[in-house]
Amino acid sequence: MPQCTADQIHALLDWELLATALSDAFRAPPAVPTRHAHPLVAPGATGSTSDILLLMPAWNTEHIGIKLVTVLPDAPRHGGHTVDASYLLLDRLTGAPRLLLDGEALTVRRTAATSAVAARALAPAEADTLLVVGTGRLAAWMARAHVALRPSLRRVLIWGRRPDRADALAETVRSEWQRETPDIARTVQVIDSLEQGCRAAQIISCATTATEPVVQGAWLQPGTHVDLVGAFTPAMREVDDEAVRRSVLVVDDYDAALREAGDVLQPLANGTIGRDHLQADLREVLQGVHPGRQHAEQITMFKSVGHALEDLAAAALVFTRRGMS
Repeated sequence: MPQCTADQIHALLDWELLATALSDAFRAPPAVPTRHAHPLVAPGATGSTSDILLLMPAWNTEHIGIKLVTVLPDAPRHGGHTVDASYLLLDRLTGAPRLLLDGEALTVRRTAATSAVAARALAPAEADTLLVVGTGRLAAWMARAHVALRPSLRRVLIWGRRPDRADALAETVRSEWQRETPDIARTVQVIDSLEQGCRAAQIISCATTATEPVVQGAWLQPGTHVDLVGAFTPAMREVDDEAVRRSVLVVDDYDAALREAGDVLQPLANGTIGRDHLQADLREVLQGVHPGRQHAEQITMFKSVGHALEDLAAAALVFTRRGMS
């Protein structure tokens, strides 16, 4: 069975083509059952374990896809990674394996592209300043996707808790863009004040592992779009209650958001918002069922926790572009 490495995935998943594939998938979603989580308790053993196997299937009329994720806290002691992922693509008609893909590369690419697709629908058309909050593995991909898919952007700001990592991220994207988009490369700037950055940006992309809010609702200017991709458990959050309350809130998937997203669950639990504050999912916005941004002064917010349809759409595009269909 052919395999596709991380470098090959990034080379094949052109941003514009990926955005189109994701938009199409949200408009006509595949079958996506609830993911399966299996504690890896040794045979015959009792008690609990922190080792988890996650299975995330999805299928349409052409493909079956399964993401396999292992969460093994002790793996680094044995030369591995705490979280590792692979994606298996099979033929829908025959069940034959078609392609094995690097799961991490597929995930970061589709996550960033999905947020940029949401921003196309929700952010102000004239948005010219992007603020990236965070310096982890996702942050550079968020910057790349937004810049690639929004030509109106003219400035990129970066904020992180650790200035050295923020500087390194800025240098990474600056050197890449210097070859292709030198005008925006010259504008990449690390900022000290997150509040000032939030007040200056029309698109704020948060990719942190924060357990306490880092972005305050009082800092958000009318017309801002906020993109939340970092927090992925009920105990994590990137924005405070006021930011959520002031926003038109769109999620990638209702069930997942109400199960996993601390930025949604915590303000729901304390009464800041009600269930009706979740106004739409991305499918409804892209299908035109929900209008998304309705006027220039609205603050919009997209909360993503990841969706198996995104993996399937991206993997199918890799398969097609490899000339294997």
